[in-house]
Amino acid sequence: MSIRRFCSIYKNVLADMDNLIAVCQVSSTANKETNFQMCKSLITNAHKCGAQMIFLPEAFDYLEQDQTKSLELAESINGPLINNYKSLAKSLDIWLSLGGFHEKFSETKLRNTHLVINNKGEIAETYHKMHLYDVDIPSKHLKTCESSLIEAGNEISPPVKTPIGNVGLAICYDMRFSQMAIALSESGADILTYPSAFFFETGAYHWEVLLRSRAIETQSYVVAAAQTGKHSSVRKSWGHSMVVDPLGTVIAQCSEESGFILAPIDLSLITSVRQSMPIQSHRRYDIYPKIVSSTSYNESIKDSDEFKFGTATVKGLQVFYKTQFCLAFTNIKCVLPGHVLVAPQRIVAKFTELSKDEVNDLFLAVQKVEKVIEQIHNANSSTIVIQDGQDAGQTIKHVHVHIIPRKPGDFLVNDDIYRKLQDEKKCTDPMRSNDEMAQEAKLLRLYF
Repeated sequence: MSIRRFCSIYKNVLADMDNLIAVCQVSSTANKETNFQMCKSLITNAHKCGAQMIFLPEAFDYLEQDQTKSLELAESINGPLINNYKSLAKSLDIWLSLGGFHEKFSETKLRNTHLVINNKGEIAETYHKMHLYDVDIPSKHLKTCESSLIEAGNEISPPVKTPIGNVGLAICYDMRFSQMAIALSESGADILTYPSAFFFETGAYHWEVLLRSRAIETQSYVVAAAQTGKHSSVRKSWGHSMVVDPLGTVIAQCSEESGFILAPIDLSLITSVRQSMPIQSHRRYDIYPKIVSSTSYNESIKDSDEFKFGTATVKGLQVFYKTQFCLAFTNIKCVLPGHVLVAPQRIVAKFTELSKDEVNDLFLAVQKVEKVIEQIHNANSSTIVIQDGQDAGQTIKHVHVHIIPRKPGDFLVNDDIYRKLQDEKKCTDPMRSNDEMAQEAKLLRLYF
């Protein structure tokens, strides 16, 4: 049957369904151009069938067993391959989930990056794979160490608002960690994605049961685009790309051939299932901890916004990062260039008054900000300080963390930095202008 005839039948069957997705299944090789042409063909044909969003599997760009060659093939997200996908999404007016891209990270490491590209050809969200597949299963003749090549991500990305619903991003091995699925659903995800290159040796045992479990426990759709077939003499993927509804029913599934499947996303079914069995409200967070993602609540900040900082005010133009509980903002008086602050949104004078969730969120934010500040200022060290109380030098009665990038010789005596922080009230350095702080915040926002 021709693709035109096939899509014509599907359009008639699914004519009343607006939220139509396509899930692609491919067999990637080390040839990036061949892989792109294969994916482009599937995307184009799925678009002809009426799909609004199309999902590609992990390693859609290439699969190469040799680590040295894999490093050579890798690109940045601003490289030619992703630019080709951006142009394709824009020209077809569709959304793309690019499920696992080999992103160049350093001379020796890559990131496994999931990108969502909107119908304007823009990157709407990225996620770096957190859980890396380091296993040794002698009975299955399976041994792999993903961490030898991949730098693990450190955060859950917020669900992406798309025409088919809010999409939560994950990659392959992440499906074995229910905590992540629950965190995404509680952050507003309607659909969980697990683009995969699932090993053939474990596929028959775990692939379907894991995906159906994630759908049932979160009452969300689960979309899993997969690699299939033999990629090399030592690597074979399970295939069986599928879509699971919030009841745990497999509503679409590939076999082991390359191709794509179509499926409708019925957002009203999610609402109905969650109302009839409200498991989110039944969770006992008074007994076990709630999973909080420091980035699930990241929001756009307006320059005109104002946030209380003790008796002072932090202007929106200063803020470059906001989580559920914290703000990161540029400093009006800097001990050294790059000196920024991270503080809880709730006015709290002492560190001991913070809740467990606030402490967790605060230090995850500090960790993320430190990495960015060091990268921008070409530093590999930072001073991180909390002045907890008046006798410790706290001048504003609101818990806050100083993050100051350090370089050799920035102070003649290294510990003089603490004396300068202590004497902040006596400091004669001029306060920075709004324009200066706003320009710095604008630059920093690009990294968040």
